[in-house]
Amino acid sequence: MLENSLWVERYRSQNLEEYVGNDQIKKVVSKYLQTNDLQNLCLYGNAGTGKTTLAKMIVNNIDCDYLYINASDERGIETIREKVTGFASVMSFKPIKVVILDEADYLTIQAQASLRNVIETFSQQTRFILTCNYIERIIDPIQSRCQVLKIQPPSKKDIAVHLKGILDKENVKFDIKDLGIVVNTFYPDLRKMINTLQSNTTDKVLSLEGTSLLDANYLKKVLYILQNPTKTSFNDIRQVLADSNVEDFGDVFKFLYNHIDKFATGYEGEVTILIEEYQYHSNFRVDSEINFMALISQILKIVNNKVILG
Repeated sequence: MLENSLWVERYRSQNLEEYVGNDQIKKVVSKYLQTNDLQNLCLYGNAGTGKTTLAKMIVNNIDCDYLYINASDERGIETIREKVTGFASVMSFKPIKVVILDEADYLTIQAQASLRNVIETFSQQTRFILTCNYIERIIDPIQSRCQVLKIQPPSKKDIAVHLKGILDKENVKFDIKDLGIVVNTFYPDLRKMINTLQSNTTDKVLSLEGTSLLDANYLKKVLYILQNPTKTSFNDIRQVLADSNVEDFGDVFKFLYNHIDKFATGYEGEVTILIEEYQYHSNFRVDSEINFMALISQILKIVNNKVILG
C-alpha cells in the first residue's frame, strides 16, 4: 500500500499509545478495546483535537464492520434513512457494527430525530460514534443515548513533542523557535499545525514565511474592523474571510460572543441575541457565509449607530 503523502494522515494515531493527550479518555477507550464492545459515543471538542482520529482508531482496533459518514457533506434525513439504516439492518459476520457520524452537529434536526429511532431499533448489534465541535447542536434524546466525552486539547508541550517527532521522522531541519510559533498560533488545532509544517517544508527544511500564518489572525482582523467601522467594513470583512478560506463559521460566532464587549459596548444584549439567532439558522442554511455576513450587516448597523451617537 502506498504511504499517504499528507502528513496529517500519515501520522494519524493508529493505537492508544500513539494518541496524544486525554489520558482519562484513553482509559475509557482501553476497556472497550479489551472487551471488543462499546457504548454509543459522542465525542466533542475543538476542531483538530483528535475526535475523528479517536473514532477511527477505535473501529480499527476492534473486530467490527463499520460505516464512516461525514455529516457536513451528508446532513439530511435521507442519509439516515438510506445509508445508516441500510448498513445497520444488514446482517454482519462480525460481533458488532459501528457507524461513525463525523461532524454530527451538521445533521439537520429532522435527521437527528430519525437517527434517534435508528439507534434504538438496532441497539443489539450496532453502535454509533458521533463527533462534533458543538455538543449543544446535538439534540438531548441522542445525547442521552450516548456516553458523552469531551476531548480536551493536549498541552502545548505534548503537541510540540509530537510535532518534533513528525519533523524528525521526515528528516526535516527546523528552528525550534519556528515550532513554537506554529504551536502558539494554531493551538489547539493540531491538524492545522501539521498541515502548516508540511506546507512550509521545502527540500527537507522548514521555513516559515510571513504570509503563511496570516489566516490564523483573521478573527483579530474581523474584530479590528468592527471596532473601527467605516463605509467599507462589510466588504472588508468579506475579503478577510475569503483570504482566510473560512468554511466553518462556528469559531467566528463564538469569538464574536467572547469579545462582544470590545466592539458593542452598551449593546451587548442586543448583539448576543443576534449572534444566537444567526448561529441557530446556520444549521439550516445552504451557504454559511451568506448567513454570517447577514449577521455582520446587522452588527454594523448597531456599531455604526453607536459611533454616531458617540
